[in-house]
Amino acid sequence: MMDLNSLKQFLVVARLEHLSRAAEELRIAQPSLSRTIARLESELGVPLFDRSGRLRLNDLGKVFQQHVERALGELDAGRRAVTDATSHGLGTVRVASETFLTLTGPLAAYKRAHPAADVQLHWSPAEDMARRLRAQEVDLCLASQPIQAEGLEAAHLFREAVGVGAPLDHPLAGRTSVSIEELADQPFVTARKGHWLRRLLDRLFAARDLTPRIVCESDEHSAIADLISAGLGIGLVPDLARRSATRAPAAWIDVDDPDCSRTVTLYWGADSHLSTAARLMRTTITGWKWLPDAPRHG
Repeated sequence: MMDLNSLKQFLVVARLEHLSRAAEELRIAQPSLSRTIARLESELGVPLFDRSGRLRLNDLGKVFQQHVERALGELDAGRRAVTDATSHGLGTVRVASETFLTLTGPLAAYKRAHPAADVQLHWSPAEDMARRLRAQEVDLCLASQPIQAEGLEAAHLFREAVGVGAPLDHPLAGRTSVSIEELADQPFVTARKGHWLRRLLDRLFAARDLTPRIVCESDEHSAIADLISAGLGIGLVPDLARRSATRAPAAWIDVDDPDCSRTVTLYWGADSHLSTAARLMRTTITGWKWLPDAPRHG
């Protein structure tokens, strides 16, 4: 009979599609993990993985994965609901984002207004957000690129221009605008693949059959402006970061392409039971005045 531990182990194998790495993450022996997966498949009467070459979650496995994520997420939500109901505080809110620079203002306002709330922040790539929301690992996700998935609700927050950041002594620094073609041979400092900033850069260049010359890929997204300012190269910088009081000294140049922008959206599970803390955080984020000329909502 299926038990919670077996289902949790299945989800790790399904996510990694690799038995030895899953066993390492779970800190169990690989033969034991293999037996657990085999028992699940025997009980269901179907294989959940394709084993020709590399281990791959098959279509039936993907269906089972979604149901297991929802089931375990509901159990966890139930435990948290009981805790919230018996506590005197507002409960916990778990927020995932690709970058927390965007959230600094509303987070500070939220903590001032609701000091008793427990706030947990999780960095997450956009491609992992739908799974984390369905599994109720997090309550809210802030993404700078679209999340295409069923079972989610969303609130559009703002759309802003993304320009080019350059060192103050760079030849482009005195320009008011620049075309993508003029950037073709420039050295770029950017984020790793998967991050919205890198996807935008690759998409803008690919539309012109060009490839950006990348000299630095940074996991520390807050360091990109510092690396640009230090003279390592140029890079795409959103307007919100440009207006940040803590930004490094650099020139900001408009890009002659209407698609050089980002749209920031807040997501949550359509069927999720949000704590009071999470509902208040959603209200704070959706009601925030994100752009200088934009009115507050609500």
